[in-house]
Amino acid sequence: MSSETMRAVQVAEAGGPFEVVDRPIPELGRKEVRVKVEACGVCHSDSYTKEGSWPSIEYPRVPGHEIAGRIDVVGDDVDTWSEGQRVGVGWHGDHCFSCEPCRRGEFIDCEHEKVTGIDIDGGYAEYVTVLEHALARIPTSLNAVDAAPLLCAGVSTFNALRKSNAGPGDVAAVQGLGGLGHLGVQYAAAAGLETVAISRGTEKRDLAYEFGADHYIDSTVSDPAEELMRLGGAKVLLATAPSSEAIESIVPGLAVQGQLLTLGVPDDAIEVSILDLIENQRSLRGHSSGTARESQDTLEFSSLRDITPMIETFSLEEAAAAYERMMNNDAQFRAVLVP
Repeated sequence: MSSETMRAVQVAEAGGPFEVVDRPIPELGRKEVRVKVEACGVCHSDSYTKEGSWPSIEYPRVPGHEIAGRIDVVGDDVDTWSEGQRVGVGWHGDHCFSCEPCRRGEFIDCEHEKVTGIDIDGGYAEYVTVLEHALARIPTSLNAVDAAPLLCAGVSTFNALRKSNAGPGDVAAVQGLGGLGHLGVQYAAAAGLETVAISRGTEKRDLAYEFGADHYIDSTVSDPAEELMRLGGAKVLLATAPSSEAIESIVPGLAVQGQLLTLGVPDDAIEVSILDLIENQRSLRGHSSGTARESQDTLEFSSLRDITPMIETFSLEEAAAAYERMMNNDAQFRAVLVP
């Protein structure tokens, strides 16, 4: 491999295998920076690239939208970033600035959003080029492998909680204790919420308490909705496990004006009783990840409160194995590639 090439993991066609290839180190545009990737998380949403289920995806494509690294080179028109800075890149890779959501500052809802690792090449590589407005600063106290998953799983759960109507002392429940849920429990506890972890079985109970949970509900032996109502109901409930049945079953556990925020994406449609929503003015909402500034907020709060993910690390050559462990829910709790 020459100095002008890099190792990368690409998918050549929908449903194709991960291929470790030598690629030219990407050239950068005038408003871009090139990042030397130090770590890249493996996320369930990478399946959109792997399986070709995202509209209009073009191949070959390098997946990965949980990128942590250092700036290698800056473009000619970049004046807010400099070489050597520690930066992260998440799901949100670009917005148009001119559509109606962008004009209102809702960049995550841009009608022409480009997603890192799907619409543009991502972080399963040694280098990646990124637009300057897609960058988040990484605090010095966070190492790269810990920071990487916070740029998707972290910002998704952190943002959902802080945009909810729950405040300190309110009950916050987290359904599922996987890659998203184990971070959601930590953020809820650090925010002063009475935190409830909901999972199947007792295998993760001790971990839930280590993450800061005040209560643990084993959904195999009791009805989570009934248990939540014994606590007064959940003001906010993060649904992180992609199970339609599990999500449907916990709606009656919401408090007055309680919000169920869906982060996991089930394969099947969710069927919810409208009466359950009308009663107590409950609501069901979807929640996306976040912009670069929101990712930086997440990283800064995580640094302040010593919140880190549990991770397993893999080399680029082990990308297929990392992906399979993630898809089979065998990873505890996030898989991270280290080039």
